[in-house]
Amino acid sequence: MLEYMKDVSFTVKTGEKIFFDASGDPVARYDLVNWQPAEDGSIQLKHVGFYDSSVSSEQCLQVNQEHMLWTGNSKQLPVSVCSEKCPPGTRKAMQKDRPVCCYDCIPCAEGEISNGTDSSTCFPCDLEYWPNENRDTCVLKVVEFLTYTEIMGMVLCIFSFIGVLLTAIVSLLFYLHKETPIVRANNSVLSFLLLFSLSLCFFCSFTFIGQPTEWSCMLRHTAFGITFVLCISCVLGKTIVVLMAFRATLPGSNVMKWFGSLQQRFSVVCVTLIQVIICVLWLTIYPPFPYMNLSYYREKIILECNLGSALGFWTVLGYTGLLSILCFVLAFFARKLPDNFNEAKFITFSMLIFCAVWLTFIPAYVSSPGKFTVAVQIFAILASSFGLLFCIFAPKCYIILLKPEKNTKKQMIGK
Repeated sequence: MLEYMKDVSFTVKTGEKIFFDASGDPVARYDLVNWQPAEDGSIQLKHVGFYDSSVSSEQCLQVNQEHMLWTGNSKQLPVSVCSEKCPPGTRKAMQKDRPVCCYDCIPCAEGEISNGTDSSTCFPCDLEYWPNENRDTCVLKVVEFLTYTEIMGMVLCIFSFIGVLLTAIVSLLFYLHKETPIVRANNSVLSFLLLFSLSLCFFCSFTFIGQPTEWSCMLRHTAFGITFVLCISCVLGKTIVVLMAFRATLPGSNVMKWFGSLQQRFSVVCVTLIQVIICVLWLTIYPPFPYMNLSYYREKIILECNLGSALGFWTVLGYTGLLSILCFVLAFFARKLPDNFNEAKFITFSMLIFCAVWLTFIPAYVSSPGKFTVAVQIFAILASSFGLLFCIFAPKCYIILLKPEKNTKKQMIGK
């Protein structure tokens, strides 16, 4: 009978099609009914849908949700799981001694994201990326460096401009009074060269601001080293001139002919040339280069200049420090020489400020984070440059402008 039943197929008066499948079973057709309370308190069965296996799988189940009534006489569909789905940015953590459908949604750890629903794990972002606030996607990290537009950068630029402007004013004042005794007595050639080097020191601070590039990284460290050595060599030359001048007053002494104007310029060139050679070797062997520091902050990138050769940087800084200490020692010995135009006491004070600034710079430079490292270096450059400018040239400008009666040859050689 079964084999013949498989071939049976007919339609009844209600429109239903009757046939049997390979197992001899008829088509599965069910009415879906919902038990609902009636007004008199009895239970009534309300037709809410049907199931028909003879149609496609998408249409075999038809349910009218509007006619459904759930527990507590509510039309709200009940939740059939222990825990709600975990949104992106979280991961599932199973609850101990509970079914697998019971879990807690734990926010992803710092630096990790989950971009799907019900994620069992979070995964870390790449080195140059960081999770957004919701921790469901990775975004590029913020790149940080000292810019001209932020307050700290603008303040440093303003002080640099002030330094350049003051240096230009002093240079103009000295040029207009170059024939007066106070300018001539203080070695006008080295004074103008010192003012020129100070203006370069102020301009040098601008190279430290802005986005580091290959050229700016090489320029900022070498320009800093060379301009300051040029500056210190001029101060050193002025100090030696003071000492030699009083040695020349001894009977039979011809020491000044060995340290005349030409020799002074030559000594400045030689002292500066040594620093130039150090910088050239540094740039040739292992120059500074722009570097993305990903380790100091996890959430942002510090764009800075890698020193390349640390030995080169500390050699440049050490040579500058050695010259400044030598200059300070010589000026200290000459500070009490009896002369009205003796610059040694002003040079001593200026070099004391210079050495103090750079000694405090080293620990601050090493410990400062990110763009504050650059700011500390610019501050040290500006502070030491202003110290040299005010200590050496302010007393002379005071006499030229406010005490012209003292700017005479008689006053200069009074002692």
